[in-house]
Formats: sequence, C-alpha cells, structure tokens
Amino acid sequence: MASMQTIDEQKLMALLGKVVGDFGGAASIVLSALGDKLGLYRAMAEAGPVNSVELADRTGLSERYLREWLVNQASSGYVAHDATAERFHLSPEQALAFATDDSPASMAGGFQVIAAAMQAAPRIAELFKTGGGMAWGEQAAELFGGTERFFRPGYLANLLGSWIPSLDGVQEKLERGATVADVGCGHAASTIIMAQAFPKSRFFGYDSHPPSVEHAQQAANEAGVGSQITCAVADARALPRPDGGTGTYDLIAYFDCLHDMADPVGAATSAFDTLAPDGTILLVEPMAGDRTEDNLNPVGRVFSAASVLVCTPNALAGGGTALGTLASEAALRNVFESVGFTRFRRAAETPFNRVFEIKR
Repeated sequence: MASMQTIDEQKLMALLGKVVGDFGGAASIVLSALGDKLGLYRAMAEAGPVNSVELADRTGLSERYLREWLVNQASSGYVAHDATAERFHLSPEQALAFATDDSPASMAGGFQVIAAAMQAAPRIAELFKTGGGMAWGEQAAELFGGTERFFRPGYLANLLGSWIPSLDGVQEKLERGATVADVGCGHAASTIIMAQAFPKSRFFGYDSHPPSVEHAQQAANEAGVGSQITCAVADARALPRPDGGTGTYDLIAYFDCLHDMADPVGAATSAFDTLAPDGTILLVEPMAGDRTEDNLNPVGRVFSAASVLVCTPNALAGGGTALGTLASEAALRNVFESVGFTRFRRAAETPFNRVFEIKR
C-alpha cells in the first residue's frame, strides 16, 4: 500500500471528486428511468414551470418523493431550476432529450436500458468467476423495449438520410422493390423505418427472441406496414430463404447486433449463402477504435459497460468467443472475409456507430 508521503493530495481529491460525481450519475440514471416511466418529463414539458406540489397535483404522485426527485434532476442538469420563482421546468433542449421519443436526441431509452442492465449485476458477478453466459432473454424485461427506444432515434436520424445512401446502388434497388432481411431485428424499429420509406420492397425481420418477434410483428401491423414485413424467430446462422425457400436477399442488415452473437462467422456464412450475387450487407456496429486508448472516452465507457452487462454474456451463453461491443474494424472485417466476402468498407459513421458495406 502506498504511504501517505507518496500520495499527491490534489490528484487524490480530483479522483475522489470524480467518484462522487459517478455516484450521483449512477443513482440519477435510476431516478431518470423512473421519471420517464412515471411520465414526469412529459408532464413537466406540458405544464411549464412547477414546484413539487404542483407536479404532484398534475401527476397524482406523492409530493414527498417528487421533492427530492426534482432536486436530483436539477443537480444532474436534466431539469432547470428558477430560484427566484422557486419552480422547476424543462428547457427546450431538455424536453427534446427527455420528453420526446421521436426526437433524434432522445435519451429516455438509454435510462431504461441502463437501469434494466444494472439488475443483472449479481448474475454477472458469478459469470466473472465461471466464464459462463447470460442469454438476452434472461435479462430484465425492461431491457427489450429500452433497447428499441435507445437505438430508434439514431436510426430515424441517419438510416434514410445517410446510411442507405452511402451504399452503392442500394437505395435505387429499394425504391424499385427489393427483398430485405433485417437480422436481429428486435422490436423492428429499423425494419419499420425502411418499410415506410420503400413501399415497393419486402422485409423479413428475424430474431432469436420470441417475445421480441411477436412485438415486432404487432408494431409493424400498427405502423401500417404489416403487409410488407414478415417477422419470424430464426437463428442468424440459418436464415430462411424468401419465396418458399428459393429466393435470395438483395440486402441483409445487421443493426447493432452482430457483436452479440455467439457465432458471427456462422451468421456471415448464412448471409453469404442467401444473399443475391449482387447483393449487399449493411452492418451497423457501435463506434469503437482499434486500440484500447481509442476507446478511453465517454462513448467507449458506455459501450464497454454494455459489453460486460449484456452483449458479451449473450454471446458466451451460446458458446461463442464474443466479439464484444468494442469489436475492432479488423475483427469485423475478418468475420466476413473468412467466409468469402471480398469487399468490406466503412461507408458512414456517427459519434455512436460505424456503418459498413460488405459485398462478395
């Protein structure tokens, strides 16, 4: 143990200050998820400036709990506080981030995901000792809807305006009428966005989690694109062929899911077998660098935590070696080149995602 004589007190105090900030951040995520679930952000966006009594009257919730919830949220910078008027309110930016699900800046799904993933901590502690896994379907139920809400804003902001246009000839195919597989579709947020934009195309959403598939088909029907979208339970290593088992896909998409799979090479092999000769793979993966130091930043901090709590356990549950959420571009390239694909390029990126085009 280092003696007190070797301690730099300023560095120690800075470290402790950071830890206290992280304590508050971790606890605030749980309270923010509760605020979202209870409709508090939406109520504040509609009401304008309120105190805890007025917010309680508006929501029917306990004023005593709301009192400190508001202090926590103001301390976090998630709501604004007017000391003169003794009221709290959402700024336009805060309303966009916390009270507007369709906003490209929506963060509410992230609160839900992190609060749900934290519930797995006791199980994950045991996996550190055994090296075993925890399947996606074993996670807290709130994780599934939260994942859709977390990723959907990015898809709304980028999929049609940037990602698909960055792929060689794909948009034109979709406009004429293409056959698309959305592998690991989850609740079908990406599938629905594409179907609504390209009414002449057909979409097949595949996922290994039956409740998500059921939810996905219902969501497609409610969005008015149920006739274009067919959702089914399927293993990514054995993609069903369209058209009675004789057809191929013009586009196979993996949105933020390949790194979760136990056998990404098996998935790539199935894609190679079912893709049209001139077809395209759209691979969307979390932003990550090739070196450890490239990931020592806020985005890397979030994604490395997600890898430990959710993604790597799912891959290990299936007996895989686990690419992990921070899979390097070289590792992803190797997956597809190892099964025969010859063209792999980064087509687009955002602060949170890398987008790759893959061809034979």
